[in-house]
Amino acid sequence: MLQKNINDLLVFLSVARERSFTKAASKLGVSQSALSHTMRNLEGRLGIRLLMRTTRSVAPTEAGELLLRNIAPRVEEMEQELSRVIEFKQQPAGTIRLTADEHAANFILWPKLRGFLKDYPDIKLEIDVDFALKDIVSEQYDAGIRLGELVHKDMIALPISPEIRMAVVASPQYLENRFIPKKPKDLLKHQCVNLRLPTVGNLYAWEFEVNRREVKVNVEGQVICNTLTQMLQAALDGFGFIYVPEDEVSIAIQQGRLVRVLEDCCPYIPGYYLYYPNRRQHSYAFSLFLKMFQNRNKK
Repeated sequence: MLQKNINDLLVFLSVARERSFTKAASKLGVSQSALSHTMRNLEGRLGIRLLMRTTRSVAPTEAGELLLRNIAPRVEEMEQELSRVIEFKQQPAGTIRLTADEHAANFILWPKLRGFLKDYPDIKLEIDVDFALKDIVSEQYDAGIRLGELVHKDMIALPISPEIRMAVVASPQYLENRFIPKKPKDLLKHQCVNLRLPTVGNLYAWEFEVNRREVKVNVEGQVICNTLTQMLQAALDGFGFIYVPEDEVSIAIQQGRLVRVLEDCCPYIPGYYLYYPNRRQHSYAFSLFLKMFQNRNKK
């Protein structure tokens, strides 16, 4: 029975994970009608419905959820074991999928990856840049990179950066004929560029430290962004102050394109961590990637 059903089970896993026949068909490179036919045959042989289908959605039934929970980890384990066969090749290969926020991707991850990818030209890298705290297990990422305070406790976490210093800056154009803020609350009288975080859905409150006490300021302004790149451009174009990691704006400050204020009040925040699930074995490509960060931490 297993030999007869194994391919059909793989089809079921793909549809159940994607919650869509369209997406599963695209991923598997077959037609939707072929997938539907395969699922009908599997459900007929098992004598039980595995998927609930409507014109708008597809979702596993209770029996389907049970099968998904029990079969998916075993299939993933087999895929990992097959990927380790790469070790017998002269040059490692495979795909590493990562998720990171914009600042971590640009200033922490990419500088380290340039040499790694040149050393292993057959390893492919996929980086999903997003502020959202994604479930790396359900969305099948190998690892994520987030600030230490945001990493889930059930993950293995490896520190990969020092603490991050924040900075408040604006363009000389904006500051012309305006007063310079001397304390965080002064920002309430200025235009500021806000950041909307998908994790909580509201605007990010700017955090400061005054006399060893935390002070949060809910600033206002004409522009709201969801990436640091947008915020930086808005500041350069004279739309007010931004609150970002200082390495995002250090060159612009040196060039005189941005002016820093409230430096004594800007705190350090926890550094970045590489985090990943506690799997017994990883692909060879990911093991090399992980070793790179572990070796850097020993230096």
